[in-house]
This record gives sequence, structure tokens and C-alpha cells, in this order.
Amino acid sequence: MVLISVVRDYINKMLQDISGMKVLILDSQTVSVVSVVYSQSELLQREVFLVELVDTISMSRESMYHLKAVCFLRPTSENVQLLRRELANPRFGEYHLFFSNILKETQIHILADSDEQDVVQQVVEFYADFVAIDPYHFTLNMSSNHRYMIPAVVDPPSLQHFCDRVVDGIAALFLALKQRPVIRYQKTSDIARRIAQETSKLMYQQESGLFDFRRMEVSPLLLVIDRRDDPLTPLLNQWTYQAMVHELLGIQDNKVDLKSIGKSSKDQQEVVLSSEQDSFYKANMYENFGDIGMNIKKLVDDFQQIAKSNQNIQTIEDMAKFVDNYPEYRKMHGNVSKHVTLVTEMSKVVEERKLMLVSQTEQELACNGGQMAAFEAVTNLLNNENISDIDRVRLVMLYALRYEKESPVQLMQLFNKLASCSAKYKTGLVQFLLKQAGVDKRTGDLYGNRDLLNIARNMARGLKGVENVYTQHQPLLVQTMESIIKGRLRDMDYPFVGNHFQQGRPQEVIIFIVGGTTYEESRAVALQNATTSGIRFILGGSVVLNSKRFLKDLEEAQRISRSSASLI
Repeated sequence: MVLISVVRDYINKMLQDISGMKVLILDSQTVSVVSVVYSQSELLQREVFLVELVDTISMSRESMYHLKAVCFLRPTSENVQLLRRELANPRFGEYHLFFSNILKETQIHILADSDEQDVVQQVVEFYADFVAIDPYHFTLNMSSNHRYMIPAVVDPPSLQHFCDRVVDGIAALFLALKQRPVIRYQKTSDIARRIAQETSKLMYQQESGLFDFRRMEVSPLLLVIDRRDDPLTPLLNQWTYQAMVHELLGIQDNKVDLKSIGKSSKDQQEVVLSSEQDSFYKANMYENFGDIGMNIKKLVDDFQQIAKSNQNIQTIEDMAKFVDNYPEYRKMHGNVSKHVTLVTEMSKVVEERKLMLVSQTEQELACNGGQMAAFEAVTNLLNNENISDIDRVRLVMLYALRYEKESPVQLMQLFNKLASCSAKYKTGLVQFLLKQAGVDKRTGDLYGNRDLLNIARNMARGLKGVENVYTQHQPLLVQTMESIIKGRLRDMDYPFVGNHFQQGRPQEVIIFIVGGTTYEESRAVALQNATTSGIRFILGGSVVLNSKRFLKDLEEAQRISRSSASLI
């Protein structure tokens, strides 16, 4: 509950202390912050009768003095200017201004000067500048996520803007948790170093008073790492419920858009997947696809039993009982049809794209050796007309990441094959991935073949056999968490920022992945937190990736790199 509770508490404080009818004014980012932790019915219970976006409030000049405006906005110069315009000609009776991060003194002066009619009742900082999608997983929903792959010299202002947003998000998280961490970063990543150093400067110099919380026995740890150290995880197909929904259908702010599915009913065109509001989802979000089918069947059977008993209404008491239970019945009906729809749609995609066949080869490439067998398997799939372009390019990428040094000749053959059979993806994209995240660029032991301990662990796993061929892969993050738990995260690979070192083992670790997290990694974090290691991990990133978004970011970064190279 940790992240969700923190943000909910802020919103509760915002709304419960202001009595009467309210309008909630949000921006394009705080609307995500609120929507993942607060439902529309809960807002209504708090007397919020209208929700508006700050950049559209000026379009309507209809006065509503009976409403109190509760503004929850990021403290950007654009938002301050929009508020300034609104306060010069106020539509609402009162304004309560809440900002999701640290306000500059100049911004406070601008707002004070604009409030000539004394309608502003309060200006407060509530540090919820991140989207708490799960109890231990947050994202910043950054639209320009590809920027982390582009060298600083290409476009310094854009990269600075990217870094500023990440630093703001991390700072807000620690202010919300009332902690100041020691900071480490991945040495091989320029962007991870830069973000770690700028975060440290903010926490220990520019705003040191604000971060001066009660000292903990051992400070929490913030570890900033780069997505390119594990390019494997976002390229793989997923077979556990939450990760699979995101991979095949897409999840945005805990919602799945089903409008493109012709048969979905009106109330099922956009469905919510929240572990806080849906007990079936909470129990099954990390389960394998095969088990989900069985569990949904049980859910349907339970529902049919209840529906049957509701049909048997014979007395006034039966009718009263049915009316009392009707809201719960409706909710259960919606829940059952939602999960049945999702699993049905995913099954169709799996069949259409032959994903069981594709995924078997993916997992072999990710987890097991055998270059010749892998080359043969990938070649066969490239020749298979039923395999989609996106799956072809992913297979070639997975092969290239694993065997770029071992088999350059075969790799060229696969490049040529991909170029001839896939119109959508150019082979240059695979080479660009290797340039960004090839073996020479990576710190971690991605394939468990550099480090003796990892080689032994992989051998033991091979001897034991694997329970499910489709979920053999473990993200590199699992090794990173193990290293932290055992105190083996090497200073030479993950140096500390400044002279703030860790004395002893931290009890709280926040890992931030520049370039984005995956649901496979958030699952690994949740499962780790369920053990008794004594350390609580929280995972955050610039976006939540699936393979489509990862490839889109690669293409965008490649396009910018090419155009800047032609200018130089």
C-alpha cells in the first residue's frame, strides 16, 4: 500500500478540509496522479462535482461562484501563468492551490500579485509528483522518454528538461516518504550519473532544510540505473497477467482501452485494472496465463451460483435482500465480464501472432546457450509467414544482444533476412540497439555468463529443470536486489555520490530506471517484498514499457541521432 497510501492521504487532506461543493482543477500530469488512486465515485463522496483541466478553464467564462476551486498542479511556469490569468478574472468563489512539488519563491510572488480579489485561501505543497500505479511501483509518464538515449551534445536543452523532470519526481517521492537517501548510480551511464548528481545537489545543498528529516539508523538507498543495462526484459513477450495485458493490449494509468475491440459493451470500452479496487486482479496479477484461465472459470462459476440464487425470488424478504445486494452483484458482474473479455482478447492475439511458438525461442535466447540452435530457430521463424513484423525484429534483436561477438557472420545473415521479409522495421534499428546497449556498454551480468556465482546459479537452475518454459527469464533487477540484500553491490560499478556513504544494510531501497520499468520487474519487486529479507524495495521509472513502446523509443532516438549526424 505504501505509495498508493501516500498519494491518497494527500488527496484526502486536500478535499476533506474544504467543505461544500467543489471543482477539482488538474493538469495533464496530475490527472494521472489522482486517477490511479481515487475513483470518480470517491470524488463525488468528497463533494467534487466537476473536474476540469487547467489549460481549458479559461475557455469557459461562465461564473460558478457557488463552487470552490481545488487546484492540484505541477509547479511549472506554464501552470503558474494559467493560474495568473484565471485569478485575474476568477470564475469560482474560492481557490485552494495545491502544488505537487517545490514552488519557487518567484512563483509565489506571481500568484500573490495576481490575487487582487483575495480569492486564494491557501497555497500548499503536497509532494505527489509521481504516478503510484502499484503499492511498490511508480512512473513519471514521460512522453519524451527516448531522450535518455541521445548524447548530451545533440540537444542540451531537451536533455536538461528530461533530467529536471526525473529529479523532480524522485525528490517528491522522498519528500512524501519523509526521507533523505544516500545515492548510488550505474557508473557506465552518463545520464544515470547526471540524474544522481543533480538529485544529490537538490537534497543536500539547494533544499537541504526541506530534506532534513529525522535521521534513520541506516539511510535509505536511492539507486539510479539505466534501462540499456537490461534491454532484454522490455523485448520479451510476457505470460503473467498484469505484464501480459500491458504487452498485448496496453495499460495506461491502470486503464485498458478496449474501444478497438468491436464487441465490447459500452461500459467495457475502458476497464480499470487496480489491485486496490479489484480483489480478483490483486490475487491474480502475478499469476501465469494458464492459471488465470482456470481462476476465471472459478470466478464465472461463483457468479453463476449467485445469479441463480437471485433468480429464485419468491417473497418480499427475498426481493429486499436482492435490492440490498444489488450494487455488489452489479460490481461482480462487471468484474467477471471485464476479466473474461481481457483473457479472450489476449488468447486471440496469442493465436494470431503464434506467440507460444515465438516466445519459446525468445526464452531460449534469453536464458540458455546454444548459438547454432538459436540461429536455426530464429531463421525458421523469420521464414514463417504467420509471424508478425514486430515479432521478427524482436527475435533478431534478442539474438543480436546475445551473440553479437560470437557469430557476426550469422548475425549479418539474419540482418539481411529481416530486411527482405519485414517491410516495417529496418535492420539499422538492430544495429542502433547494439550501439546503445551492446555487451561493451553494459555493467550487469545480463546472461549470467560473466560472474562465477551466476554461472553456478544458472547450472543449478538447468539441473533442477524449469517449471514453465515461458517464464524462465528473470530480469537483471533480480540480481541487483540480491546483491543489495547480501551487501555485494560493488562500489566500482555503482559508486556513491559525494561523501554520503552507507553504513550497514539499508531497510528501504528505491531503484529508479532511467528509460522505463516493466511489469515483469515490478512483479519481481513485489515478490521480493513478500519475503523476509528485511529490506523494502520500491521501483520507479520514466515510463512503463512494453516491447512496442521500447521499439518506438529506439526508433525516435535513432531518427534524432541520424538527423543530428547529418547536421554535424
